[in-house]
Amino acid sequence: MAKLKLIIITPKNIALEKEIDGVTLPSSEGEMTILPRHINLFALLEEGVVHYWTGEDGEYLAIGGGYVETDGEEVKLLVSKAYGQEAIDIEQTQEALVDAKERMKSAKSEDARKEVSSLLRRSIVDSKLLKKKRRQSSM
Repeated sequence: MAKLKLIIITPKNIALEKEIDGVTLPSSEGEMTILPRHINLFALLEEGVVHYWTGEDGEYLAIGGGYVETDGEEVKLLVSKAYGQEAIDIEQTQEALVDAKERMKSAKSEDARKEVSSLLRRSIVDSKLLKKKRRQSSM
């Protein structure tokens, strides 16, 4: 069976380089799945959770916004950040989520709302990633 080479590049490093069967990404148009022999594609990615798999084994990563490019053999993600579940502290994430929601209610200026909105998005992405970890480990 054909494979894809997944490469995730951040400004600091190559976060991941791996042969996979498929990947699901958070694009600006919604979730997209890329499988081997996918048509050529260049698309905008949103902050969110990436799911990639080989056989029955799946992994999850959180990414910042960026771009994806594929030719059907290789999938390159150029993103602002990428991290796995092990980089997230459960208590900190829950506290940040509650704090961001409270700060959103009291944000007066547009700049303050944008800043809080960014913190809220990151906390939501981290929460989703942690839920994937729990769901996967309970299977």
